[in-house]
Amino acid sequence: MSEEYYNSNDIERQEKEKGRKSMTTGRRWASVVSMALVFGLVAGGTMFGVNTAAEHLTGRDKAQIGQTQTTSASADVSGSSDSSAAQGTVAEVAQNAMPSLVTISTMTVEEMRNFFGGTQQYEVEGAGTGVIVGENDTELLIATNYHVVEGATSLSVGFIDEESVEASVKGTDVDNDLAVVSVKLADIPDDTMNQIKIATIGDSDNMQLGDQVVAIGNALGYGQSVTSGYISAFDRDLTLTYEDGTTINSTGLIQTDAAINSGNSGGALLNMQGELIGINEAKSSSGSNGASVDNIGFAIPIDKAQSSLQDMMNQETREKVDEADASYLGIQGSDVSAEVSELYGVPSGVVVAEVVENGPAADAGMQRGDIITELDGRTISSMSQLQQTLQYYAAGETVDVVVQRSDNGAYQEQTLSVTLGSAADMQNQ
Repeated sequence: MSEEYYNSNDIERQEKEKGRKSMTTGRRWASVVSMALVFGLVAGGTMFGVNTAAEHLTGRDKAQIGQTQTTSASADVSGSSDSSAAQGTVAEVAQNAMPSLVTISTMTVEEMRNFFGGTQQYEVEGAGTGVIVGENDTELLIATNYHVVEGATSLSVGFIDEESVEASVKGTDVDNDLAVVSVKLADIPDDTMNQIKIATIGDSDNMQLGDQVVAIGNALGYGQSVTSGYISAFDRDLTLTYEDGTTINSTGLIQTDAAINSGNSGGALLNMQGELIGINEAKSSSGSNGASVDNIGFAIPIDKAQSSLQDMMNQETREKVDEADASYLGIQGSDVSAEVSELYGVPSGVVVAEVVENGPAADAGMQRGDIITELDGRTISSMSQLQQTLQYYAAGETVDVVVQRSDNGAYQEQTLSVTLGSAADMQNQ
């Protein structure tokens, strides 16, 4: 396992248990699963979507996942419509929901080995989808998958009128493959604001096996497209691996035969009242024996996602700090692999291999063997993610770092208050 100091400028990049009536067992899906994200629209690419989000950690004012029947409701309206409301046709559902959908375009930097044995960096464009779920005093807030924005060096959002606006990653939830993207209201033209709206939130726990659903997403990066099908199963579990190697178990998913194609990641799964009941995530591309698989897609239920999205929507707005203000934590460490976590019950996060003497972490009481799981309320699941998060914190800031510390074989959570050091001072030592 590689070890390195955490320098903020080194890198650019509960589920509610359901008692529903269904005929599924919740067992893990044994097949090859593709994240429904398009890569390679500019220079080469891959069908698997995910690299670590350059967390633009934004958001000042409190906001709630909301619903509205108008173009721009305030974000303090929440809840779902009456589930007994009249069902619409697929065309009516699509027409009503389309103003709430956005396309998401990203640029990431990938390193590839060249013909002469060296490496070269390439810019790769990705395409996914998002759903407008809220608004605060300064921002429009959009839900999507974490793997859509992972590793993005730049990000833009396209609205129903094809207006494209620069966006930022407000917050990420790696463990649940969720993210919130923000767009400054001041950057959105008035004509566009008059055409968009916040999605109406439904009740995914109230859905039944065989209910008809509609999926909308930026399929193949061509723009929004509509597919329809039925709920095939509930409580499906998938093992997904991100671009940086982090593996998660995505649990409690809705399975549908509505086509979920590449580019649909982060898009909407809707009931026939036009309410958002899921965030589309992945599709099964082949069985474990290589057999062809058709019409097996997966979505994160909105009742599972809602709490996480709410937390991210209410996170503090942050911008990447200048190089002169770059901070460091003062440790060496490595990722806790999924295999180690599963086999030995070690918490997922970053294991501290060494604490720099007289450094910020040492002064706060961090110890060798501690596992860092959270920084300033943001989940930490890998070393690269920790480095990326630190890019938004200046030297001299004090942050709470949550660690898991072994105590007689059992891990106990501890919160340490760390005053970040200057990366420039560390390099000059």
